[in-house]
Order: sequence, then structure tokens, then C-alpha cells
Amino acid sequence: MSRLLQVALCALPFVGSLVSAEDVLHSRRLNKRFIDDEGHYNISFYHINDVHAHLDQFSSSGTDCTDPSRGCYGGYSRVKHVVDQTRPDHPDSLFLNCGDEFQGTLFYSYYGGEKIAETLNQLGFDGMTLGNHEFDGGDDKLGAFLENLTFPIISANIQSSHPVLNKTIKPFHIYEQYDLAVIGVTTETTPGISRPSNLTTFSDSIKAVQDTIDHIRATTDIKRIAALTHIGYEEDKRLAEQTTGLHLIMGGHSHTLVGDMAGAEGPYPTIATNLDGEEVFVVTAYRWGEYLGYIDVTYDSEGKILAYHGAPIHLTNQTEQDPELQAQVNAWRAPFAEFASEVVGFTNVELDQTACRTSECLLGDLMADAMVAYRKAVNPDIDFALINGGGVRATIPAGNITRGGVLTSFPFGNTIVDLTITASDLWLILEGLVSGVNQFNQKAVTSYPQVSKEINIVYDPTGTVGNRLRKVTINGEPLTKNDTSGKVYTVVTLDFLAGGGDNFFVASSGFATLDAQDVVLLEYLRNNNPIDIKLDGRIRTGSCAAKRRVKRAAAL
Repeated sequence: MSRLLQVALCALPFVGSLVSAEDVLHSRRLNKRFIDDEGHYNISFYHINDVHAHLDQFSSSGTDCTDPSRGCYGGYSRVKHVVDQTRPDHPDSLFLNCGDEFQGTLFYSYYGGEKIAETLNQLGFDGMTLGNHEFDGGDDKLGAFLENLTFPIISANIQSSHPVLNKTIKPFHIYEQYDLAVIGVTTETTPGISRPSNLTTFSDSIKAVQDTIDHIRATTDIKRIAALTHIGYEEDKRLAEQTTGLHLIMGGHSHTLVGDMAGAEGPYPTIATNLDGEEVFVVTAYRWGEYLGYIDVTYDSEGKILAYHGAPIHLTNQTEQDPELQAQVNAWRAPFAEFASEVVGFTNVELDQTACRTSECLLGDLMADAMVAYRKAVNPDIDFALINGGGVRATIPAGNITRGGVLTSFPFGNTIVDLTITASDLWLILEGLVSGVNQFNQKAVTSYPQVSKEINIVYDPTGTVGNRLRKVTINGEPLTKNDTSGKVYTVVTLDFLAGGGDNFFVASSGFATLDAQDVVLLEYLRNNNPIDIKLDGRIRTGSCAAKRRVKRAAAL
């Protein structure tokens, strides 16, 4: 039996041994798995995305795992154990990273990208594309991170004149031993949801990928082409459908769960059809490193996929940890452990984050109310607060609230600002938020709003874009469309949003920045202990579309 056939067959037992039965999706075409002399070739792909600095294991809410009996997930020491134990049996394999390693825990807040780079190098990644959050610290900090990595960085739609980024980011990488090209691509919304400098631009992802495929075909004999993306599951499917020559997409950005497990939003792999009528396999691996993606594919001589097998591997308490890497992670945690474990409040209810991207959520309510309380202490004319749901990153469980929990939920270091807005402009701003399209520049709004208790918004998600807002009251008084009174409102928001982030507002500058978001929430928790709140319908749909929610892309 050829070695490649042995590799192909070895995929079957190892996935089943590491994943619970409900997580496994067996290929409907396993009986076609074979290697012959016609150029059929088997490659195994490990992939991970949106780890967001979760170097260590975490609870189901994404915060530090302080009670293993309730379940601990992920952590790069578990990833390393699985890859190290299984990859020797799959020598024709690649381990790829779909981006968003930055931002999300104190490992990033305290160390920046230093310990993330050190960890990724130890895991033996073969390549990585960049997520939007890699740009949160600007081009210089990203450049310092990239210079410490020991594997290729690829993104075909990033153009940068920053010297380090220009040197290190390439559109694709050819793995010559497999006659395989992997193309990278990063969400083109990055300038609106992160902080790249004006030296770095992002072009249309589909065009960039197709142009790169055409270049590879014109200049090499490579026929096996895959994409490593950070554009989101829906955009991955669109990329598959609107290109030719691409047969495997490994993606991230949308934190989408796929597979056979409860709550999955699609199968693993999801199969789309490209412009030539050929199958394209789309896979992704949820978020934070709770799952490690694995797919084993057999290519024919033309670079099309004949057969596949795979499933996301769930990393739980039952998954062993690599002891050496875990010891390092524990040592890195020590300098901030006492600081992070300080109890700053108590909540009688779980402060949920999971709904923040599509509807009103408790943690969004709490943060917005805290911002109003902070500003009203010195300015009684404050009207309400407005933040982005995409900036709320982790649920705070019922019980003690720690400083680390607050920083994990709000990790971005955004600061508070006041904006003065006319009544007529405010209506248009709110219309843009519920329509998903900014009414001033006609560009997409990329996050769901969260507001303080002073404002109530009713909208009809079935209405036409630009005509969904039905009713707004602020401090009990109605806001009307086309108000010509000249009335102005003072809105508390974040510097990120005021500067054009998520396209909530037309970008502005010159505003005064105040305290950091997490500092404001910490003070509110001290003064309002315990927390005992419930949803109160601040943003709701009209009766003609009762209980329907608007779903749109969120900045992750």
C-alpha cells in the first residue's frame, strides 16, 4: 500500500478518537478515497481562527476558567497536544491560522503581541492570514509582531507602504512539497473596525483572490489552490461562488460554529459551487480555540477535491495539555494574576454578551448606563449613551465580578467622548443603525447598537433600507423625523465610534477623550453593587415584525 493511501486511511480513527460522536461529520464519499498513479493526492489541514489571545483555557463565557467542574475549553497547550500527537501520522499536512490572534484577554492587554508570537512559533504553524484585530494597535505594533514570527503571513488584498508590513505580508505562499498554493485575504472592512494607518489599504477580497488565482495559474504549474481567509462564513461562501480555480476555503472572522454539534450554523465542510460548477469546500472553527479544525482531502490531478473527511475537534477538560507550554502560560499569567483576580462587584444575573451582535443585551445595557452615570456626574445635560455590540466581547457570569472579567469583556481600551448632534441628524444616525446602512455615506454599518435606558427605539426590520425607524423617545420625549427645531442632543459614545468605527457616525476628529471604558465600568460597579438588571426593551421591533431580529455582520 502506498504511503499516501496509508495517510488517507489514518485520518479515520484519529478524528473519531478525539471528538465526541455528535461532533463528527463523515464524508458521504468516503468510499471514493483512494490514491493511484493519476496524480490523486491526499493532504490534511489543521486550521484555527479567532483565538483572541486565549492562550490559556477558558470558561464557556470566554473568561478565565476558575471552576473546572463547570467546564474548561481550549487553550494553546491543548491545541499543541492534539497537533503534536496526531501530526506525525499525517506528514502530508499543514497547520494554518485564519487570524484574529490579538485582543480579548489580559495576555494581549499586558504583553501585546509578544507572548502570542512566542506561542504561535512553538505550535509549528505553516502560515497565517491577518484578521482585522491584528491592526488594533496600528501598523507599527503589528509590524513588531510579524517580525517575530517564523512562518509566512499572507493576505492578497492588503497593500501597505509600511516598511515592515510591505516586507512581510505576501498575497500567497506556495508549499512546493505539495504543489499547493494558499492565498490569504482579510476583511476589507478593517479600516472601519480597527486602526490600520493610512499607509495600509484593503481592496475587494473577491477580486483580489481571483486575480491571485489567475496569476498563480499563469506563472506556475500549480493546480491545487486553497484560501486562508478572515472575512466571515457568509463571505466565504460568496467567495466560493464568485470565483474559479479555488476548491478549499479555511476561514474566520464571524465566529461561526459548523459541524454536527448542537447549535451549528452549517455542516463541516459546507459545500458551495463555483462559477465553473465545481464544488468548493468551506470550513471554519468557531472562536477562541475551543475547536481545532481538521479536514483531510484528496485532490485529483486537476486540483479538484475527490473525497474528504473531517470534523472540528472539541478541546475540553478531557483533552490533555502540553505540559511545557502550559507551564509557560502559567508563568506569563503570574504578573497580572493578582491584579486580574480583584473582586470589583457582584451580579445576581448573568451579564450576557452572546446576544449583543443582534439585539439588546444585558452587558450592553450595563455598559451604556455606566457611561451615562459617569458623564452626568459632571454634565447633567447628557441625553443618552450609544455603543457598539461588537465591542462587547465576553459574558460575565453571575457571582463575583473581577477586574479581569471586566477587561476581558471590554478589552479594547476605548475612551469615552461626548458628541453634540442635531435632532435631524440623530434621526438619520439611528435610521442607519437599524437599517444597517449609514444614511450619510451609504456604507454598511458593521455592528448592532447598544444604548442606555434614557432612549427607546422601535423599528421594523421588514421595512426598506432607510425607512425602518418607527419611533424614538429620549427621556420620555419623542424624536421626530425631519425635525427643524434646531434641538441638539448630547450623546455619550466611544472614541472608536466617533472616529468612524463600525460606520455609526460620519468620522470626526478633534473631540476630547475622557476616561477609558473599563475604568468607567469599574467605578459604576463599585457604586451599584450588586447588579440585578433585566432587559427592558430599549431597542425593539414593531408589532408588524414581532420578535424578528436584524442580523448583520459584526466587527470581531
